[in-house]
Amino acid sequence: MRNVLVTGGAGFIGSHFVKRLLQADDVAQVTVLDALTYAGSTQNLGEAFCSPKLEFVHGNVLDTQLVDDLTARHTAVVHFAAESHVDRSFTTAGTFLTTNVHGTQILADAAMRNGVQRFVHVSTDEVYGPLPQGAATEDYPLRPTVPYAASKAASDLIALSYWHTYGAPVCVTRSSNNYGPCQHPEKIIPLFVTRLLRGEPVTLHDRGQHIRNWLHVEDNCAGIELVLRRGTPGEVYNIGGGTDLSSKELAGELLQICGADWDQVTYIPDRLSNDLRYAMDWSKLAALGYNPARDFHAGLIETAHWYRANPDRWAPQLRRPVAPKPRTALLAPVGEEVPQ
Repeated sequence: MRNVLVTGGAGFIGSHFVKRLLQADDVAQVTVLDALTYAGSTQNLGEAFCSPKLEFVHGNVLDTQLVDDLTARHTAVVHFAAESHVDRSFTTAGTFLTTNVHGTQILADAAMRNGVQRFVHVSTDEVYGPLPQGAATEDYPLRPTVPYAASKAASDLIALSYWHTYGAPVCVTRSSNNYGPCQHPEKIIPLFVTRLLRGEPVTLHDRGQHIRNWLHVEDNCAGIELVLRRGTPGEVYNIGGGTDLSSKELAGELLQICGADWDQVTYIPDRLSNDLRYAMDWSKLAALGYNPARDFHAGLIETAHWYRANPDRWAPQLRRPVAPKPRTALLAPVGEEVPQ
C-alpha cells in the first residue's frame, strides 16, 4: 500500500484520515483530491502539508480525465468526497445525486481500469433508514428516507457493483455520526457549541427524542484504515461503537460543557423525514480487530475546547458562500496551500 489517493481529503473526516495515513511507514505518498467546496478547507490538513509524502490536488471527482490520471499512479483509493448534509439535500437533491452517485461511478471505473489494488468507499449508517429497535448488520436492507441517504445508498451499490461485475477490489464502510475537531458548524455538535459560545439559543426538533450513535472521528478513521488494510473485497463493514444519545441528551451534555443552561434551548417542529433512531451492529469489523478507544464525554469536552480555542477556523464559515468553486484542477506543490 505505497501510494494512496484520498478523495475529499480536505473535509472533516477525510483530513483526519490523511493525517493518520501519513504516519504509516508503509505509505510512501498520500494524494488528496478535493474540490474545496464550502465544507472543505486546506486548513483542515494544517500540519500535514509539512509532510513530504503529501500531494494536494484541487479538483473534482466528476473530472473524468483528472481522476483517470490520478488513479493511474496510485495503488489504493479511499473515497470520502461527497455532499453530506441532510438539510441541504432537501433543496439541492440533484447536486447530491451527481456528486455522490456519478462521482463514485467515475472513480470506481478509473480505479478498475488502472488496476488499483484496494478501493474503500466511505458511507453512512443513514442508508439503513430508521430502526425502531435492534441494530442493522451489513446485510440489512437499505431503506434511506432522505435524498442525502438515498444518494449514499445508491453510491454504495454502484461501488459494490464493480466488485460483483468486474472483480474490482471494493470495500464499503458505513459509520455512525462522527464528531471531533474541525467539523463544519452546520453539523449539530459544532452548531450547538459555536452558538452557545456566542451566547445564542439552540434549537431541538420536536421533543429532542431522535437517537444517534456518536463516534469520535479518530475511531472512525481507525476503522477505515483497518478495512483498507484487511477488509475482504466485496464486503461492507459497519463502524460504530460510540455512545447512543437522544438529541436532548446530547444537548444536555453540551450545555454543561459550555456553561449554559436550558433557557438557551427552544423546541421547533420536526424537520422533514427525521428518522427517529439509527443503530448498527459492528461485530464484523470487531472480528478484524477494531475497538473504538475514545471516551465520548472526554472527546466531547476536547471538541468543545477546540472550537473555543479556534474561532478563526469556524467563524468565517458562518458567512462563507455555499456555492462550489469552479471545477478547475490545480496542482499544489508539496507544502504549498491552494488559495481559498
